[in-house]
Amino acid sequence: MDNREVYDVAIVGAGPAGLTAAIYCGRAGLKTLVMERMVPGGQAATTDKIENYPGFPEGISGPELMRKMEAQARKFGVPVEMTEVTGIEKNGDMFRLTLPDGEVRSRSVIIATGSRERPLGVPGEKEYRGRGVSYCATCDGAFYRGKEVVVVGGGDSAIVEAIFLTRFASKVSVIHRRDQLRAAAALRERAMANPKIQFVWNTVVTGIYGTDKVEYVSLKNRVTGEESRLDTSGVFVYAGLVPNSEFVIGKLELTQDGYILTDEFLQTTLPGVFAAGDVRKKPARQVATAVGDGALAAMSAENFLALQVRGQK
Repeated sequence: MDNREVYDVAIVGAGPAGLTAAIYCGRAGLKTLVMERMVPGGQAATTDKIENYPGFPEGISGPELMRKMEAQARKFGVPVEMTEVTGIEKNGDMFRLTLPDGEVRSRSVIIATGSRERPLGVPGEKEYRGRGVSYCATCDGAFYRGKEVVVVGGGDSAIVEAIFLTRFASKVSVIHRRDQLRAAAALRERAMANPKIQFVWNTVVTGIYGTDKVEYVSLKNRVTGEESRLDTSGVFVYAGLVPNSEFVIGKLELTQDGYILTDEFLQTTLPGVFAAGDVRKKPARQVATAVGDGALAAMSAENFLALQVRGQK
């Protein structure tokens, strides 16, 4: 990209929030750039099937939905560049976004960097990542055909992926620290009715062990204190989320957990910088809420730019 170009809106992140913002900005005629450090689509692109996004009564695969969103953004003239933003600075009326090979200048910024899976932080997790430890069943499930695997977690993501894994695995053990699932009722019912899924309640994983690859996990019951071992070929971790907000530490106000604070218009504590999707503090993290955030952030950025122009006259 040309470091001399100046954009109206720079969007950091190409998940549902970022791509929706791009669609709205492109339709509004704003010169817009989307930057994504990984693969367009964010976490939604690694979800096998999305059943609660309006307009798809039979559900739609995450990768397909995100390809459609990206194509729609590009249709409105918004490029999606594969690069990482490592810093942000305000310089007069302009923002400078630092990249590994230069910088991008923009009059406004929408941060839509989403979140990533929270690691368990137990012995063996780092050592066996890619050798039995995974954070993406859609990516790695096919490697476990006919084998027994473990899913750690009890929310929507954990149960969606546990159901997906039954396509390949002979048995899926869901390890949950509580005595009931947090997942939506429809997902709970499907999981409970699946003969390949078993539940281990009130239990946490305390370690992941093996030789060249994962062979078993150690467990501890939170109620009785009893320790046990469960043989498994794979461990799929869905233990919560961590916001991808490291590059704005010290620049924007964050919660203790690292989520970006915004007002009702998704304005951050730095005027001209907006946040949308899973990276901001919000009560629900779904594709539908991310899309709503992206639309509102784009409209707020457009209003911010219009006020700037009027203020210069």
